[in-house]
Amino acid sequence: MTLQQPALTATAALVRPARRRDRARLFQEIGMLAPAVMLLTIFLVVPFLLSFWTAMTNQPLVPRPTPVRFIGLTNFLRIFKDDLFWTSLWNVSRFTFWVIPVQCGLAFATALLLNQKLPLRNVFRGMFFLPAITSIVVVCVIWGTLFQYPTGPINQVIGFLSGGRIQPIDWLGDPNWAMFSIVLLSAWQAYGFQMIVYLAGLQGIPDELYDAARIDGANAFQRFWHVTMPGLRPTHVFVLVITTIQAFKLYTQVAILTQGGPKSSTETVVHYMVRTGFEEQKLGLASAVSVILFLIVLVIALLQRQLLRRFDV
Repeated sequence: MTLQQPALTATAALVRPARRRDRARLFQEIGMLAPAVMLLTIFLVVPFLLSFWTAMTNQPLVPRPTPVRFIGLTNFLRIFKDDLFWTSLWNVSRFTFWVIPVQCGLAFATALLLNQKLPLRNVFRGMFFLPAITSIVVVCVIWGTLFQYPTGPINQVIGFLSGGRIQPIDWLGDPNWAMFSIVLLSAWQAYGFQMIVYLAGLQGIPDELYDAARIDGANAFQRFWHVTMPGLRPTHVFVLVITTIQAFKLYTQVAILTQGGPKSSTETVVHYMVRTGFEEQKLGLASAVSVILFLIVLVIALLQRQLLRRFDV
């Protein structure tokens, strides 16, 4: 027996417990992830696969005597040839482009204000967050009254402030104003969620960084630009991606207030999908629309992340 053998034996004795600990830790991590993975699989992965399969068939909403047939990509080709689908995609893209700066900008400004040491700060936080937890149906009814033509409160206020020089606007009946009205409603209703996210991000920035900036002679704007904004980079990414996903899912506001009109100016992809699936009872065609929408949102979210990473966000 050489001198190296006891050393090798001791090393092996130390390695084996370490491997057992690593294996036990791996099993613990898998056990902790298993519930989340299972729920994601059941409620996201499986429905998407079922939707993709249904999109490849002529499945109706209500079962019929004729058998369901596999038709391949026919539903996708029919959608791409439908002008109304492209109109709905353009409308929801336009809505997303407008609502992101309005909603996120309002949320960011409100979060900056409510992050200050104000009296009754928590009360104001609850008040500003209230629209986000209010039923969207209730919000649509309230804003529908505000937008009423020609005697709605908004038209009354505009007429009073302009001395009657500005005529009443048909907010929901004019194709030039309908989508803009939906943007205002949606931004007001949902900005509270982004506000809370920004507040969490602001409170996560260490006070020591602001103290160091003050010692270096930085003014308020310099502290905001060189401390607050870099500290909120991950928050900006999260808010941008989440807002984009929510914007592409626009449906309830349109279904209650405009039904896609006037002249299809507020028709959205989800509204188009629901109408195809339930009113026209073409479940396979509606499933194809859902698959296309999922892929569009996924690509946009990935592009946003890559673009923001290039700017070190």
